[in-house]
Amino acid sequence: MEAQEMFRDHLATIDEKGKRKWIYAKKPSGKLYSARTVLSICYFLLFFSLPFVQINGRPLFLFDIPNGRFTIFGAVFWPQDFFIFGLAMLAFILFIVLFTMAFGRIFCGWICPQTIFMEMLFRRIEYWIEGDAAQQKILARAPWNTEKIVKKSGKHAAFFLLSVIIANTFLAYIIGVRELKHIITDPLSVHLGGFLAMIAFSFVFYAVFAFFREQVCTVVCPYGRLQSVLLDKNSVVVAYDYGRGEPRGKFRKEAQDLGDCIDCMQCVNVCPTGIDIRNGTQLECVNCTACIDACNFMMEKVGRPTGLIRYASEDGIANKQPLRYTGRLKTYTVILSLLLVAITFLLISRKPVDGSIMRTAGMLYQERGTDSVTNLYRIKLVNKTQTDVPLELRIESGIGKVEVVGKPIHVKPEAQGEGTFFIVLPRTAIHQRKSVLKIGLYENGQRIGEKKTTFLGPVGQ
Repeated sequence: MEAQEMFRDHLATIDEKGKRKWIYAKKPSGKLYSARTVLSICYFLLFFSLPFVQINGRPLFLFDIPNGRFTIFGAVFWPQDFFIFGLAMLAFILFIVLFTMAFGRIFCGWICPQTIFMEMLFRRIEYWIEGDAAQQKILARAPWNTEKIVKKSGKHAAFFLLSVIIANTFLAYIIGVRELKHIITDPLSVHLGGFLAMIAFSFVFYAVFAFFREQVCTVVCPYGRLQSVLLDKNSVVVAYDYGRGEPRGKFRKEAQDLGDCIDCMQCVNVCPTGIDIRNGTQLECVNCTACIDACNFMMEKVGRPTGLIRYASEDGIANKQPLRYTGRLKTYTVILSLLLVAITFLLISRKPVDGSIMRTAGMLYQERGTDSVTNLYRIKLVNKTQTDVPLELRIESGIGKVEVVGKPIHVKPEAQGEGTFFIVLPRTAIHQRKSVLKIGLYENGQRIGEKKTTFLGPVGQ
């Protein structure tokens, strides 16, 4: 039993001496691989085209981290909207938790950009240039002759070119297509920082897909390690039906004492992380389904039913139990639903012009004549619309007035603005040391928002 469990003590990609074991995965084929191929094509079309899609002159997606401005589905979000992003991230994490509890690590095999780019783009180029797994092994052991130099240099040149394209696209999501165009076409000295960022991204992507590869999933990504917490006996994973497959043995027509597994090792040969799925759910498994296609192909060849390796739960394998909607799943579903309702409400109630009003620090009230008291304030605003906003400030209680210092407050489209103003209140309206005032924000006479601030007055008035 101890020998059978030894696989849990080490990674499939690390040998006994702690050195990296290079994975030469056999090229997969089958219905699930074809479905993943179609999905990956859709993913590539979206990834490479979305930065160029615009709505009303705005990019569909733009994560302008340097300026703290995020555009999602054409709507602009600023740091003041960060709590919405916080709730959205929490909802996304809960969704991943809920989805993993029910359906295992399907996200990794079917949606994760790392897996899609590695398996559906870079590894396919590797198959095209160097051949299948057996040919790659022969080439790796061969001396550095002309053929090996041409194939290796051609592969890495293609990898780096793709990495540059991916890096530029990734950068377009951060700085926008127009700024990226300037970096590419303008003199190097004008956009040296942007150019260096593009080169850095390119080398990072090249290093990941040319060398680091599956180690991202097994060493860097924390999601695989979360499986032990999130998965239970009812979670659907890529599983080997040991009840039907054991005892395994080489295929013989006359064999009556063996299970359906013919120990052909095809499920191991196609695995991009080098594991044997017959050992059960493991950290390295990304649910890519390559082993399912390989096993189904061999079962068809030997005239046995397919599905020896399939999507199933532990209970489904051991006790023939279907997926159950457990109490834990129900709890997470309720929490996730409440978060989605909160996010929807925040998005609907989001103001087109937002900001903050701050009383000038270190200053108390100022007396104006014998019948009025003033406080000095500074207002900072964010215009989330595509039009100029001439702003008027009014005290909602109707008592007192607002006096803007200098030019009228004016905020440009999709920009930030600020201004300084006095609030003047009659002494008869001041009844305590600190009062709370509501300041209405008006555009062309139409109320577009409201802010609260405090007003300091003389003691005893």
